[in-house]
Amino acid sequence: MKIKVSIVIPNYNGRALLEKNLPAVLRACLAARRTCPKVEIIVVDDASTDDSVAFLKKNYPQIRLVVHSENLRFAAACNSGVAAAQGKIVVLLNNDVAPEKDFLKPLLTHFDDPKVFSVGCLEKDIIAGKTVFSGRAEGEFKKGFLIHWRAEDQMRSETLWAAGGSMAVDRQKWLELGGLDRLFRPAYWEDIDLSWWAHKKGWKILFEPRSVVVHHHESTNVSAFGRPQMKTFAYKNQFLFVWKNGSVGMLASHLFWLPYHFFKAATSADWLFFKGFALALKQLPEAIANRIRYISLLTAIANRIRYISLLTAIANRIRYISLLTAIKSRNK
Repeated sequence: MKIKVSIVIPNYNGRALLEKNLPAVLRACLAARRTCPKVEIIVVDDASTDDSVAFLKKNYPQIRLVVHSENLRFAAACNSGVAAAQGKIVVLLNNDVAPEKDFLKPLLTHFDDPKVFSVGCLEKDIIAGKTVFSGRAEGEFKKGFLIHWRAEDQMRSETLWAAGGSMAVDRQKWLELGGLDRLFRPAYWEDIDLSWWAHKKGWKILFEPRSVVVHHHESTNVSAFGRPQMKTFAYKNQFLFVWKNGSVGMLASHLFWLPYHFFKAATSADWLFFKGFALALKQLPEAIANRIRYISLLTAIANRIRYISLLTAIANRIRYISLLTAIKSRNK
């Protein structure tokens, strides 16, 4: 039986998280049997130093394993999983995510529309004893940066991007765009970047509030790097996003507002902002190269679409002429 859906879970030193959350993933797959009788689960182990791989082999032999020989971080792990997937639709779940058992069906219905690129899930967490919902995001380009925030209304279908920790994506479209960009390693902003390019391609980024997952954000990145360093990486990638994706007008605005942001960071003693800027500068050549590559990719895709449209128009014209010729022959 052909696999329609693949669930991909990136993992780094997350043995305890896998033990905690994989049962919920399996329950969701069983609950979706009528809609998806064949669902595969893939765990991409990003060179863990704990016993994640041994644990999976012993306790979950039905799960496919992709094992990295070196630690390549989140984007590369997701890309490896999507490349290995056999399903037309890939559901990305972080290892600290436990989906509710009926989360799959609402996600998958959106892909009947060929324009849909990805669909995000409603994430539920308990913070200070209070249930908090997230997943749907809004944003705007303001004072030289893309500023984004958690949307107050978590029930609407449009979203700025689909979060990489809990989303479904059209595998073929993902591969066309090249997946998550490793420019943003170790983490943050790569899912925003991918959604940005999908938008540019004319594809839809949607949000499905009926697809609920519990996400406690027990991030391995924080464990590996610490919160100050992760904040530095977030600043770094905020710069890189603009340098890679900004239009001429956006880049001009960015340069105009930079002195303001430097002054604000200095007066508030936010030295991590300067550290993030320095790290981003080191990756500037890579950002420029990726900018050129992505623009070339979109141009090639657009040209291919125009070529296919031209061939279709020619074929339709030939069919129409043949039909007219046949009608005239019968009339004679």
